[in-house]
Amino acid sequence: MSDARAVHPPSVHNAAPCQAATTCPYCGVGCGVSATLEQGRITAVAGDTTHPANQGRLCVKGSALHETLGHSGRLLHPRVDGAITSWDDALDQVAARLSATRSTHGNHAVAAYLSGQLLTEDYYVANKLFKGFLGTPHVDTNSRLCMASAVAAYKRAFGADAVPCCYDDLEEAELVVLVGSNLAWNHPVLYQRLKTARSRNPLMRIVVIDPRVTDSCDIADLYLGIAPGSDARLFNGLLAFMHRTGRMDQVYLDRHAEGLEEALAAACEADVTLDAIAADCDIDPERLETFYYWFTSQLHVVTLYSQGINQSSSGTDKCQAIINCHLAGGRIGLPGAGPFSITGQPNAMGGREVGGLANQLAAHMDYHTPQALERVTRFWQTGTLVPTLPDGPGLKAVALFEAIERGEVQAVWIMATNPVVSLPDADRVKRILAACPLVIVSDCMANAEVLDVADIILPATGWSEKDGTVTNSERCISRQRGLTEPPGEARHDWWIMTEVARRLGFAQAFDYDHPATIFAEHARLSGLDNDPGAAGWRVFDISGLASLTRDEYDALAPIQWPVNARAPAGTARLFTDGHFPTPSGRARLMPVRPCGPQQALNATYALRLNTGRVRDQWHTMTRTARSARLMNHRAEPFVDLHPEDAEAHGIKDRQLVELTGICGRFRGRARIARAQRRGEVFVPMHWNEAFSGRARANALLAPYVDPISGQPESKHGAVNVRPLTHGREATLMVTTELAEDLQPVRDCAYWARIPMCHAVRWQLAEDSDMAERDWLAWIEDTLPGPLSQWSVDDARGRLRASSLQDGRLNWWLMVGPPDTLPSPLWLDALFGEASSEGISMAVRRRILAGRDSDARDDGPIICSCHQVGQYAIQAAIRDGDHSIEALGARLACGTQCGSCQPELKALLEEERDHVRL
Repeated sequence: MSDARAVHPPSVHNAAPCQAATTCPYCGVGCGVSATLEQGRITAVAGDTTHPANQGRLCVKGSALHETLGHSGRLLHPRVDGAITSWDDALDQVAARLSATRSTHGNHAVAAYLSGQLLTEDYYVANKLFKGFLGTPHVDTNSRLCMASAVAAYKRAFGADAVPCCYDDLEEAELVVLVGSNLAWNHPVLYQRLKTARSRNPLMRIVVIDPRVTDSCDIADLYLGIAPGSDARLFNGLLAFMHRTGRMDQVYLDRHAEGLEEALAAACEADVTLDAIAADCDIDPERLETFYYWFTSQLHVVTLYSQGINQSSSGTDKCQAIINCHLAGGRIGLPGAGPFSITGQPNAMGGREVGGLANQLAAHMDYHTPQALERVTRFWQTGTLVPTLPDGPGLKAVALFEAIERGEVQAVWIMATNPVVSLPDADRVKRILAACPLVIVSDCMANAEVLDVADIILPATGWSEKDGTVTNSERCISRQRGLTEPPGEARHDWWIMTEVARRLGFAQAFDYDHPATIFAEHARLSGLDNDPGAAGWRVFDISGLASLTRDEYDALAPIQWPVNARAPAGTARLFTDGHFPTPSGRARLMPVRPCGPQQALNATYALRLNTGRVRDQWHTMTRTARSARLMNHRAEPFVDLHPEDAEAHGIKDRQLVELTGICGRFRGRARIARAQRRGEVFVPMHWNEAFSGRARANALLAPYVDPISGQPESKHGAVNVRPLTHGREATLMVTTELAEDLQPVRDCAYWARIPMCHAVRWQLAEDSDMAERDWLAWIEDTLPGPLSQWSVDDARGRLRASSLQDGRLNWWLMVGPPDTLPSPLWLDALFGEASSEGISMAVRRRILAGRDSDARDDGPIICSCHQVGQYAIQAAIRDGDHSIEALGARLACGTQCGSCQPELKALLEEERDHVRL
């Protein structure tokens, strides 16, 4: 059996410190990373100044990448039916059980569910194995949850899933429209790049369209706080406005587009007066008119959109409404112009290139593409081994899991994703997988919830170990290099699948020994029968990279596709000649008829639910939670709601609350936020049962999907909110070593686990249905080590206790409201202290004293890079620091990645009543 571990550049293992270039594994910006390696370990990271995506910048998540590494919490060994086993046995079992499923139930009873966390080479092997040789069309990806509607709209309009823009367009635009995108939190480096461009060009305008006032509004010249789901109505109105005011580019339309009459007719079926549109969108008519005037009076307009548009039961039409306006005005194919969908994951684009979606084949070929099936079959045929490609598309994500529930799919291989957290109706998904006869999971982290329902678990490599390529939102292919040895027995995903393919009898077609050979095959396929003058030609073509040697592949610099004989250096901007890969060669405007959310509000569920990311976390936190400083910005699951809604439901700030929906429940802390529209709530998507009980946002969402793209409606839930009934609250902190085997959450109505530098913190709330807890007895039954000291304050309802042993603090407990908690960072630092003399009596007294101690509480962390808290910032403002620059000079906040600057600005605004400016 070949070993997939030794694929690293030879300089990586030198004893002397050295620098290596790789790519960040988080959002779709695709930032270049310069990693410092010492003796095979990454000791620091910085932005790669030579990478075109970020030009040396990194957000706080990227700058903490080296803090998320290490063997702790990793999957280290294969497991079959709960038992550790050898790789040979695990691979044999995978092959045997897949074969048995196919023999009994047919090819379509097997499926794969992939992830934008996979590298392109992993994706390619998966698509080839499942569609080409296992003969099943049921291969989909979690990218279905974030960008499938954008893909569908691009294909309808342009004939190809081809993003026409590049990041340089944001710097060359006269108007940038952010719609359904909190760029400041979700793509912070691109936000900083846009912010810098605006400061250099005082004529540039920025419009933010979003139901919530987000940090992205910090640089907005105009904010439109539209009603959720009204985006298509807004852009249909813009199309009608362009027509009514004579602002269409008739020359461009005549030469390069079709479908205008049908699109206009659909847009004008409703009243298109400004007052009517403003009323439907719940915005001020004057602000609406200003936006329409700005859009129609500028040629160089970029509309940047993301999940707020895509995650809808009519997401494809919303994307299409935006594209219609750009085509009608000729605002495409120009510097600083175009409809720009920005992806959520680092390699969502790469997955699309190789056919990672159920409705695709490979190399941007679809089942309906002329001769596509024959072409891919011919290309994948190896000697006498002929692939058996399915003749039609497979099931998209939500439909796939429904088919598993019905028993139509009997085996599913899940790679690098956590569907029991991320899919809508998440509790149901977990039950579905628990009942599935065969669930295979490849993952790198041991706390992924999907492992609870897996029959076979395969330890995969993670960032810093994986070797291959990714493609970012602007079609830029970058190398993600393997820089460190995989821990334990972890192996690369492409290698795992290749070994299974060999055991299934497909060795000839899977003779891969390095990611470079996979990439070369992928590149050759992209150029096969791909002539722009022929029917069915594809914009995606990287055949110019097919002949790279291994050394050239290892040294590959970032490059945007297409890359071929016509564009050997890559292409930044598409459709500059107005030629599109449609049968007519023209782009298509499509009729859009706005539809409201499918998850309807009613008397029981009267609040509109919005879900999304927070600044410092990624997906289900299995990686980012390994960095203690990334946990401090938003340490617990929360519910943002408007002050009037809070008052109407009897909820106070920081109170524990429960959301209920038709599918499930969510528990978190209330955050009273005027930035939230009345009648709407927002919850983060990241928390799962490794970090909190009942805090999976997608458990609240019904599985409604866009009928065209299959993308779930994740932004438009229907819920109710109430104060959570519970007993006393408590805060427990335990050393990291002792916390590994500790489970203090039994009989809790609410709990949240918060990793810190030297300790793990739990926020607990007693279950009100249980008898009032005897906390001293609970300490004896639950916590390790001796009870060294304790105090009870009956008048204030507080108990404090701690355990000290061998000069170290083992654990610390406070029973009482969390607003009486001393500085968690101060306490965490105490857990890191040790001395032969032990902790002094003065410090022991301070440990028990809480807020009566002289330990300063800096408040919730605002600047994660430098761990600067809200209270410290407010004190500095009141002491005379009246600008972001002054705060940075005093506290260093806002001076590194810049992600916290919008929050600093908001604090300056809030404190204006306390200072004399």
